[in-house]
Amino acid sequence: QVQLVESGGGLVQAGGSLRLSCAASGRTFSSYVTGWFRQAPGKEREFVAAISRSGGSTSYADSVKGRFTISRDNAKNTVYLQMNSLKAEDTAVYYCAAATSRYSPITAPMEYDYWGQGTQDPVSS
Repeated sequence: QVQLVESGGGLVQAGGSLRLSCAASGRTFSSYVTGWFRQAPGKEREFVAAISRSGGSTSYADSVKGRFTISRDNAKNTVYLQMNSLKAEDTAVYYCAAATSRYSPITAPMEYDYWGQGTQDPVSS
């Protein structure tokens, strides 16, 4: 079992920055791939970024590439999502997820086994 708790969300103005954190517990943190997804009102959940077990490999959605950075600290059991140059269209609930049977970053939500409860990140224009 893996428990994931997101934090760091909140209202931010367009052009601003925000860093989300996801604290994990219940299983050796370095034994699973972690990812960030988001879901805007009325839309399906979409992939944002993912990072391999060691942190040496990452993957990003085209919509956030160059603006968002995913990282992980296996010693602190935490994965981060640094979001810069935020846009109104980045407004969503952001979810952290863990894939226990994978080694490389993956983009499909169905490949992830555990999910956090989500954190709201509204961006005002």
